[in-house]
Amino acid sequence: MRKLFAIIFILSLLSNNVIAIEADIFVQSTVNRASKLLSENISKEEKIKRLELIAKDTVDIKGIGFYTLGSVRKNLNDSEKKKYSELFEKYFLKSFSSRLAEYTNPEIDVYDKEKLNENYTIVKSILIATDERPEININWRIYTKNAETPLIRDLIIEGLSLARTQKEEFASVLNSNNGDVNALFKTLENFIKE
Repeated sequence: MRKLFAIIFILSLLSNNVIAIEADIFVQSTVNRASKLLSENISKEEKIKRLELIAKDTVDIKGIGFYTLGSVRKNLNDSEKKKYSELFEKYFLKSFSSRLAEYTNPEIDVYDKEKLNENYTIVKSILIATDERPEININWRIYTKNAETPLIRDLIIEGLSLARTQKEEFASVLNSNNGDVNALFKTLENFIKE
């Protein structure tokens, strides 16, 4: 009986210990998964489906969505927030996976990380040059509040934040429609249907 209690105690200690995943290892693992998938001899449609699964595992889609909505999110009711989250996820996954599916074997080399605070780490990497494209610097903004499940919050490509660019595009749609969030919903729906 004592052995059983000892085993239960040890297991409870182990399960309470946070197994932290270092942000740079997380990024390298994620890009390796995507690269392996992109080099497989499967249809573009299958690649897109499987890339979407990787994105759902590794990207904070909801967090990015509310960031890109800007201060307008404070004025939305629960129903509008829910609708926006659903539309943004579909929009993000379509945009992300269809662009990435064009690559055949992107080699990304992670070479450094910088912990900004308890919640964020910047992981630095390079997309290796090929005959068709130059070397590209990519910084990954990783949300590390939960060390067990880090998530990608932004990509900064050659100094340009994709999340900030998206936020500016959405702000432009909202500004040209007197802040009407339904105009943004329509824009997202149109993109999803294309």
